[in-house]
Amino acid sequence: MMTQQVTVDPDRLFFQSERRKLFVTGSEAVGEAIKRANVDVGIAYPITPQSESMHIVGDLYAEGYLKDYFRGENEFSVMSAVAGASMGGVRVFTATGGPGTLRSFEMFPTWAGARLPIVCAFLTRGVNSPLTIQPDTIEMAYMLDTGMIMFHAEDAQDLYDMILKAFVVAEQCDVHIPVGVFADGFFVTHTRDEVMVAPPEMKLPAYQPYSSPVPVMDMENVPFRQMRDPFVMKSNFISYAAHASWQQEVTAAAERARPYIQHYLGGLVEAENPGADILVIASGTAVSQSRAAIQTAAGLGFEAGLVKVKCLRPFPTEEMRALTGQCKAIVVPEFNRVGWLAREIRATIEDNGKVVGGPRVFGGMTMPTDMIVDAIRRCSA
Repeated sequence: MMTQQVTVDPDRLFFQSERRKLFVTGSEAVGEAIKRANVDVGIAYPITPQSESMHIVGDLYAEGYLKDYFRGENEFSVMSAVAGASMGGVRVFTATGGPGTLRSFEMFPTWAGARLPIVCAFLTRGVNSPLTIQPDTIEMAYMLDTGMIMFHAEDAQDLYDMILKAFVVAEQCDVHIPVGVFADGFFVTHTRDEVMVAPPEMKLPAYQPYSSPVPVMDMENVPFRQMRDPFVMKSNFISYAAHASWQQEVTAAAERARPYIQHYLGGLVEAENPGADILVIASGTAVSQSRAAIQTAAGLGFEAGLVKVKCLRPFPTEEMRALTGQCKAIVVPEFNRVGWLAREIRATIEDNGKVVGGPRVFGGMTMPTDMIVDAIRRCSA
């Protein structure tokens, strides 16, 4: 049954409370986060590898941690229902991944445009034919320009922390856009790891919908989020101007999230030995592989530094420029075919010819650390 909980300040929950160690899967870490997140509504549709996460959320509803929970007809209907719930002024959570992400894709820029502080866990997998349920982060390439803030978890600890902190960042009045918390399916969701969690007696403060920059849809307010003024339908010129300015505002809202991400996540990136001539820059589980590879390379006499990218939207532009200004080569290992992180880095830094696009594995393959070691060795030559 539900543990009696008290509302505490986010800083106390995240930074000051004593933590206890659990040995759990990433899916169970999602449940631990939602148990403390004071979520009103969970809406689910099964798709591997996120199904277990939302099953656990359903169990939490049965125990009394959520006010409502139900299964939608398909992924698109879930994301539509999530939007409706958020427009109505409640804190809502869902999860998806892979083909589920693509089937519901239309709703993600709609969430951002409607200024909905939805938190969604994207537990990534392959999307292309022939069908695979193995981990692949190619869907993240499609999500980069939806207007959503994007965190990328390295492990179950990150997944737990980022989900909880995502609610606080998303609901800031000067931000108030959705946050996607991404984790590599199976590598994170289905393996057990040590996760430090806050006491179950604590939970986040409730969502305050009337602090929203856009009115809640209730019996006193017109559906402002979807149609701001009748003139939008009467003049093409005004319509274009209204929609263009709104897209700029959504982007600006993500930029305004930077200080909150800095406070709650400790920054958009983390760096180890950033003064090295060779930097390995990675996100997600590629960070763990890179860390092991750097240790192996050091034993062989090749020095490299590591930059862990925790937030992709907003992108850590200034941090990336500062960290890469003096290095001679940048290795970017990725779990996808297209190399979207390498592409983002090349578009950000001035001397982008030193970016090595790879190594990459995809379609569910693991990445042997030797591949990263070989890249470090080649760059050292």
